[in-house]
Amino acid sequence: MADSKTKLKQLTFKALKATIKGILFYSAYLILWMLFLASLSGLIPNLQQTVETFVVIYIILMIVGEITSGTIFKHFFDAAKALFVICYLILSLKGGIFSVGYQNLSLVVDFRPLIAIVTLLSLFGFAKSIFQAINFLNEKAERLQI
Repeated sequence: MADSKTKLKQLTFKALKATIKGILFYSAYLILWMLFLASLSGLIPNLQQTVETFVVIYIILMIVGEITSGTIFKHFFDAAKALFVICYLILSLKGGIFSVGYQNLSLVVDFRPLIAIVTLLSLFGFAKSIFQAINFLNEKAERLQI
């Protein structure tokens, strides 16, 4: 009975922590949107929808990863989060070249250096989560042997 109460308390604490992290992350997104990106939404079509989709999926992966902390699944969700950032960025920026036409003006922006930096950082995050998963399994095997 006491074991189930302890597990329920741990799960409740994890869910509360994940909810607070999600709220803080979404609040930071809203503040950044209002301060910096709202003015660009008129120039770039579907910018708000693209950014919000990214933020919502990222928050979901973050919350699920936080709830599954202490298990191997946390590391899988961390790896999925890193791969999601890479894939979504490449797909939403259409490979890195972005052009916007406004009346007689055409603006072409090359995001490939940004994509390269974010991809490299996300690959480091992916490798970190894989190494953490290996370490988690190694520690679990050591505990079983003792």
